[in-house]
Amino acid sequence: MAHKIILDTDPGIDDAMAIFAAIAHPEIELLGLTTTFGNVSVAQACMNALTLVELAGADVPVCIGESWPMHSDPMPFPDFVHGMDGLGDQFLPPPHRRQHDQFAAPFIIEQVRKYPGEVTLVAVGPLGNLAHVLELDPEIAKLVKQVVIMGGTIEHVGNVSPVAEANIFADPHAADIVMAAEWPLVMVGLDVTYTVLFDRKLFSYIASHNRRVGPMLHRAADFYIDFYQHEYKVPGCYGHDISALTYVLKPELFETIEGAICVVPEGIAAGQTIMKRIKGDAYFVRAWDDRPLHKACMKVDAQGVLDFFRDTLTNAYWQTRSK
Repeated sequence: MAHKIILDTDPGIDDAMAIFAAIAHPEIELLGLTTTFGNVSVAQACMNALTLVELAGADVPVCIGESWPMHSDPMPFPDFVHGMDGLGDQFLPPPHRRQHDQFAAPFIIEQVRKYPGEVTLVAVGPLGNLAHVLELDPEIAKLVKQVVIMGGTIEHVGNVSPVAEANIFADPHAADIVMAAEWPLVMVGLDVTYTVLFDRKLFSYIASHNRRVGPMLHRAADFYIDFYQHEYKVPGCYGHDISALTYVLKPELFETIEGAICVVPEGIAAGQTIMKRIKGDAYFVRAWDDRPLHKACMKVDAQGVLDFFRDTLTNAYWQTRSK
């Protein structure tokens, strides 16, 4: 049985990798894309999602979602990472298709209630849409099969502060609401994604075997890799969002730990994801006591993630839709 997935996204170059893989994988039934601010404005994110769906030759609803953080000041959009357009400054032609009539949160609620216990929410941007879902329908958490988020870090240093990862930092109050909810949640954060490195040869290979979206993705990846080579001195880009999608289909590639998670909402440590790993009343601070146990990925078979991405971006789906 195919995995029913809603991909909550802020495309974003690494988002594009995950979107194309979710569209093409034969074991995924992509119910929809919901968009949020993050790498770009929510309007740009929605347009990018529509463009990517159209380029892939798919028929997937795209819903616009949250525009701003719940309570914190918005971050500047990281155009130095993803480009002004979010896709490596390619400035692709506008899509012909239109966004779905529903806003992101009501769409998610409708789909989860339509398929109780079957829908996995894969969130690879700030978590405002998921927090909004919980505000509108607090009982929905028990009907979700699983929530897999690309965000946070347990032991690895942050990427927007010494302790915070960008997606969580962008809307920490929303992230804390999501972490407090009683749904099965897995955090695929920097502890693992900073070990998943994609080099230029990989994207060149994909471009030569996938004429539909490979060349566009190759150009976007070149922009993305330029940033990582300049800032991180590494010969490639990190596979952040594709790692979260990979977890859904290949959890055996990951090693996890379990504990309650709180998100620091403000101050110098805003966005920090703190997991209580010791069971019992070990601490004077009791903030974690009433929280559910969630999983965080700590190790990954990086080659396995790369193989999953490469194989999905060059599979039979693309041959039937080659230009």
